[in-house]
Amino acid sequence: MNRKGLLRSATAGLAMIAVAPVAAHAQANPATPVPTTGDIVVTAQRTSSLASKTPVALTAVTGSALAQQGVTNPTQIAEVVPNISIDRANGNGLQITVRGITSTDGTEKGDPSAAFLMDGIYIARPQAQETSFFDVARVEVLRGPQGTLFGRNTTAGVVGVVSNIPVFKLGGSGDIQVGNYGQVQATGVLNVPITDNFAIRAAANYDRRDSFITRGSQLTTSLDPFKDNISGRLSARWKFAKGELIVRGDYSQMGGRPQNGVRLENFYTNTGSGQTPLYIGTGVSSDNLRRLNDNITFDIKRDTQTWGIQSDFTYDFGGIGMAYLGSYREMDRKETFPYLRNTGAVIPADFFGNYWQNSQELRFYTTNDGPIKAQAGLYYFKERSGVNLSLFGLLSPTPNTVGYVYQFNQVPTLAESYAAFGQVTWKLTDKFRMTGGLRYSHDDKSRVGGVWRCATVACNGAGDLSSPNNASRSFSKVTWRAGVDYDANSRTLLFATVSSGYKAGGFNDGCASGTPNCTTPVVPAALYYEPETLTSYEVGVKTRFLDNAVRLNAAAFYYNYNNIQLTQTSTICGGPCSVTTNAAKAKVKGVELEGTIQPIKPMLFDFSLAYLDATYDSFLVTPTVDFSGRSLDRAPGVTVTAGYTHTLDLPGGGNIQANIRTRVMDSYYLAALATVNQYRVPGSMRSDASLTYNAPGGRYYLQAYVKNIENAVVVTTVIAGTFPTANFADPRLFGVRAGFKF
Repeated sequence: MNRKGLLRSATAGLAMIAVAPVAAHAQANPATPVPTTGDIVVTAQRTSSLASKTPVALTAVTGSALAQQGVTNPTQIAEVVPNISIDRANGNGLQITVRGITSTDGTEKGDPSAAFLMDGIYIARPQAQETSFFDVARVEVLRGPQGTLFGRNTTAGVVGVVSNIPVFKLGGSGDIQVGNYGQVQATGVLNVPITDNFAIRAAANYDRRDSFITRGSQLTTSLDPFKDNISGRLSARWKFAKGELIVRGDYSQMGGRPQNGVRLENFYTNTGSGQTPLYIGTGVSSDNLRRLNDNITFDIKRDTQTWGIQSDFTYDFGGIGMAYLGSYREMDRKETFPYLRNTGAVIPADFFGNYWQNSQELRFYTTNDGPIKAQAGLYYFKERSGVNLSLFGLLSPTPNTVGYVYQFNQVPTLAESYAAFGQVTWKLTDKFRMTGGLRYSHDDKSRVGGVWRCATVACNGAGDLSSPNNASRSFSKVTWRAGVDYDANSRTLLFATVSSGYKAGGFNDGCASGTPNCTTPVVPAALYYEPETLTSYEVGVKTRFLDNAVRLNAAAFYYNYNNIQLTQTSTICGGPCSVTTNAAKAKVKGVELEGTIQPIKPMLFDFSLAYLDATYDSFLVTPTVDFSGRSLDRAPGVTVTAGYTHTLDLPGGGNIQANIRTRVMDSYYLAALATVNQYRVPGSMRSDASLTYNAPGGRYYLQAYVKNIENAVVVTTVIAGTFPTANFADPRLFGVRAGFKF
């Protein structure tokens, strides 16, 4: 879709909203109204503040608003937050992109560019991030580097999910959703006060759906269900005179058949190395674009468990407060999935992985009302993993012969990080404040393992070590933040910031000269890659006027982005492996506008506009191929969203809400460095609608919904080369929801 076509679609979407039938105010357990001022309490600066008074580019969405708009898992966040996408990377969990900044290395040695936090705890592995939203208080998305207060790997930003804490009142709720593709999602919550200052809260969730892939005649194995997840969370809260302790434990069992990709040829032709791929999906039906027609004869399956426990303790000594946040988490991952090959063969792969992470943070902060607000702390993080990936028939099609099993065995991979940080805000006048912050981070990374060509999975007979994957590296960096903010009046905040972010470097598959058994050493320039860094310049305004009937947030930003880490699957190591390199640098600039308009009480309009210009300044992919001036991945030029909600109050209480919204997105590109080309994803339009009945007092609700009315199939991930596949966003979804509370 070209720029003119985009604007035409946006205009059509706005016109559709203008003639929408009687609709509703954005509530979602539709009993609790969403404040039209947007003033919800957030913790974007590690202390509680109103969103409208927090001088950072953030979007905060309450759990009730998420439910109303049908956002039930992280991949749907882009529907309510500008300049972000969260996509499923086939077999590698979630890929978060904020303002064109992203990371495609979801392996045990890779790190995301945007931090995913659950109740303040950094979740390192993207495979553990796609659990459904349940009993959520809010989701906070911080755009731009957060290198001072959040620190670890936040060149892009932060996605923070905050669950509901126990309250000192007996209550509970239940919700169920049933939709197409066999969708069933159910949540139950019970909150019990034990004493006046001690309460517990239990929440459980079941989430199941079938595959979005349509079956070709050659596909004989089952792809259903795609996911079959059970999750639970138990929280306890003890509140005392000067402090509070919250302890949470959670568990998720993730099952299903994790095949999310189809042949790249469904969408593109002319995909050879160095060629310009041509999109051929225009005018093709959704069913055909999502069709998989490979002869997969083995069972695809996933059996992954993840659990964690955390403690959140705060205490006010009088003028100085202390906060401790500690957590231990584990994940056991087992999957059998297909490798789809352009030779026509499909081979099975088994993956086994065990991961644990330990994070500890101690922070002190001022609690008085003086002109200086300060906080400082220490942070420690350690992750250990052991993984084994076996590909059957990659080098030899004959079982029990050398080369039939091509095996990656990496035990252990270690990541350890230390940091010290501090930030001070000085209130110079009643309206003007200055902020400065620093963080020192040190990262150690290492890995021991290798690649084997064997006759059996046990690798205890005939076989040979093809290449060790032994490496270690250390990195240190100081990141910083400086900013000013000014209250132009009681309802308008102006702010400007300069900040930096950093993501540690690492290593690729292979070994350096001198490593034992390293018969084919890799030169350091190919084995190692350097940290990526980003410096951001941003100005913004948050304002409300006309008696809070209009709320507007706007930001403009400019990034200097250096040593960009880019990852692709390659066969440089003799089989498929993940290779990361540093592109030289890029410039990213853009504008964001979001807000709500409520001309009269029953009517609520919401909208956002994002403009993004993200291009490589210099990037020599090969000595003869220059990507300078080309677009970064997942960086659409213009994205527009608009929604209208109308509330019809009923005699005797209760109401009916109707909501319609649309999202129009410009085209964007996906790079395939292994084949030295870029894939253009055409622009798209996706619209949603819902109709909700809320009972008097919010005792229960009933809702019918449809998402992606156009049934648009949008490519989200491209894997080119030997294993050419494409992943895509959700097709049209529809169903009903119901819930109650007491």
